[in-house]
Amino acid sequence: MIRQLIVSYVLLVAGALAAFTVPVAFTLTAQLRGDTEHSVRREAAAMALLLSDGSTASKATLTRMSERYAQETPGTMKVLPAADAPARATAHWGGGALTATAPAKTADGRIVGAVRISYPTSDLTRRLWQIWGFRAILAVAVLAVAAGLGALVARRLTRPLRQLNDMASKFSDGDLTARSPVTGPSETQTLARTLNQGAERLDTLVAAQRIFVADASHQLRTPLTALRLSLDNIADGVDDDFVREDVEQATAEVVRMSRLVNGLLVLARAEAKVTAAEPLSLHDVVAERLSVWRPAADERGVTIALGGVADGRPLVLASPGHLDQVLDNVLSNALEVSPDGATITVRYEPRGDEVVLSVLDQGPGMSDPEKSRAFDRFWRGQGLTGRSGSGLGLAVVKQLVTDDGGTVALRDAPGGGLCVAISLRASQRSGG
Repeated sequence: MIRQLIVSYVLLVAGALAAFTVPVAFTLTAQLRGDTEHSVRREAAAMALLLSDGSTASKATLTRMSERYAQETPGTMKVLPAADAPARATAHWGGGALTATAPAKTADGRIVGAVRISYPTSDLTRRLWQIWGFRAILAVAVLAVAAGLGALVARRLTRPLRQLNDMASKFSDGDLTARSPVTGPSETQTLARTLNQGAERLDTLVAAQRIFVADASHQLRTPLTALRLSLDNIADGVDDDFVREDVEQATAEVVRMSRLVNGLLVLARAEAKVTAAEPLSLHDVVAERLSVWRPAADERGVTIALGGVADGRPLVLASPGHLDQVLDNVLSNALEVSPDGATITVRYEPRGDEVVLSVLDQGPGMSDPEKSRAFDRFWRGQGLTGRSGSGLGLAVVKQLVTDDGGTVALRDAPGGGLCVAISLRASQRSGG
């Protein structure tokens, strides 16, 4: 926008200069040529009068004038015989000179000769170049000053818009405390006030939701824990196998309910907590989470491998803790659907301005309809997740990845199984 304003201002000034300077320069050029032609024709006519007199004194004066004219001016004078004399005075521009010819006539109108003056136009051309050159230099100087003033004016006019853009950028990165100064014209002041009020309301709503999540965490987890302990105590004091079986089923449902509540709380926190993304080492995060999950995988005989990783350690933009939760949910699902002795492969690959993190398992995979529903809340697929999971794992993954400006997709893994491909924004800072 600043560039467009500067270009528009410079073009306007250039048009004004062209409208006023060029006609004046043409007028001065025409006037200078006219004055030169008039002077040379007048001198030729004066010398022709001396030639037409025919007296000895006149001829001597004409000779002296010719010599003096050649000394004081770049022009030359030549006397033509009557046979070569034109009927009337003429002037001709060409060949790098102005040629003016004036016939010498007696009192009875008889032509006795003519005077021809050849005046070089080199001096005139130099003066014309000076006129045009001075105006060209002046025009360039004026345009340079106009460009500088235009830049200052454009930056001053667009400063409120840049401030609004800075606020919007910080807001999109999760900084809900960002506000825009109320400056500039009345229109931008109104817009800044409106955006600031909207930001205040959004910050208030997010804070209220965070408070609700914290309260719900205490209010729901405590009763469920107490209920499970009560069921465990009942199971320990019951000898009837049928009653014990019912208590175990109730305990299983309480456990499932606890997982569901925990999943809802994690999802609510992911939706409510908006933090600014920062550069993180993807390799370090992946290595740390794999070391946590390997003991659980070893109990099942499942191997978790880091393979196909490109050279270097790329940095990605993510909120602190988001990548950890994403990997925990994806690895948990992959472990639950993997058969004993299978391999879970984790790899990442930089691709331009993004880094793709992939988790491949050797489970039953998903059909296309299942892939389209996998990110829905409470949807459960095959495997252990389908029997007792909350159905919120992939919903949480999508929420966290989307908050950080990335995308997540499900694909078929080579050789069977499922591939969870997570695209994350690459940081501009080098991580090699």
